[in-house]
Amino acid sequence: MSYWNNSSSLIAEPWFIPFDVFMIVCLVFVILPNLIFLFIILLDRTCHTVPMILTANSCLAQVVLGSDLLIISGFTLYSDLKQIRGHYFLCTFAGYLTYVTCAVLNYSFLLQAFYRYVTVVYPTRVFWQRKRNQLLFVGVTWAYTLLFPLIFVFTGQIVYNADNQICQVPLKLSVSIIFVALSAYVIPIVMTVVIYWKLVHYVHEMNQLTTSVNRITRAQRELKMFRRTVTLLMILFVIDFPYALFILMSFFNRAPQCHFRIAYVFIDTALACVTVALFQFTDPLKQSIKKHLHL
Repeated sequence: MSYWNNSSSLIAEPWFIPFDVFMIVCLVFVILPNLIFLFIILLDRTCHTVPMILTANSCLAQVVLGSDLLIISGFTLYSDLKQIRGHYFLCTFAGYLTYVTCAVLNYSFLLQAFYRYVTVVYPTRVFWQRKRNQLLFVGVTWAYTLLFPLIFVFTGQIVYNADNQICQVPLKLSVSIIFVALSAYVIPIVMTVVIYWKLVHYVHEMNQLTTSVNRITRAQRELKMFRRTVTLLMILFVIDFPYALFILMSFFNRAPQCHFRIAYVFIDTALACVTVALFQFTDPLKQSIKKHLHL
């Protein structure tokens, strides 16, 4: 086939095909609902608020990430069925896009956390709450996540891994892996948790001081929404823990041979769980869907 270079035979393990099919099913479940969410947010004017714009950003990140992983899983399933291996023409781009979209999804939750924090702690500083400025922040995160993995493309560090049928930066103790882990995972997750801790502390102090009932009620409502954002992030963190574990194991040359296959099963499952939780936690989205379905 013209899509493959230097292809050779591969003896597939019995669990390869079921795992490939499972990942494809998960990713279809991720892509279709998030497309529906985006369509509803775009058309329903009641959803044209800053919180819903930030939610739409998370949905868009999941659609692009799910589509990228679906392409990877499709080629993996094909090669496992044909028992061949080789660098296909989209392999490097798909690997690059994985780093981009994983990072932008994590930063989308950070943006939601930052907005909730600003509206509670600095309610009079409308500059940070304006729709235009929040859209600017969204654009900056997309620009950053599109740029930082390019160094791996230009330096040829995204390479084909035959055992896992994927193109990624090899897991080993290196500056590149540490940079990816910090840029895509550690920084946004840690910053979100820090903001959550500061907001909880602030609301606790407000309850002890003499402040208006309306302000306390609003702060507690925003804190509830913020907890939901942190919950979404923690779902990703907990279920994606195997990937982080394999990175750590690779520093000592102890990662299993098919580490990417195993890790990506958990990642795809995490995305499906986040899709369900995102719908469950976003009340305006649920109300809009019920309205369109006349429920």
